[in-house]
Amino acid sequence: MKSLHFSINIHAPKARVHQLMLADQTYREWTSAFAEGSSYQGSWDKGAKILFGDGQGSGMSARIAEHRPAEFVSIEMLSEVKNGVPEKEQQWHDVFENYTFTETKGVTTLQVDITAMPDEYVDFMTESWHKALDKLKAICERS
Repeated sequence: MKSLHFSINIHAPKARVHQLMLADQTYREWTSAFAEGSSYQGSWDKGAKILFGDGQGSGMSARIAEHRPAEFVSIEMLSEVKNGVPEKEQQWHDVFENYTFTETKGVTTLQVDITAMPDEYVDFMTESWHKALDKLKAICERS
């Protein structure tokens, strides 16, 4: 398991970055870097369960551990989902994706910290996160 850290500066207010990052249509657009057909089902409210899917029956079951709009989002990964069914093994135990939004003079820095990524996913996730953040930046900077 390895911790991963990513950061990008986006020329947009943090409220806009936060809103576009989580809005259904734009979420699908920037997360296509991980898998075409990426989407979510559920709520971003603190304590809510949420299912991240690839449109093919695979994805992750998670819980929103914390959500302070335009400041911080923490997602606790619960289990991998295969063929629409959450797996029982605890490979994702204590794995969190944390998003921190800070803004200086209209430029938002989005920091993404993943507490522990299983080794077999590190290369794929590193490459995909760079592409995904570039897509999110383009979405947020569109007029």
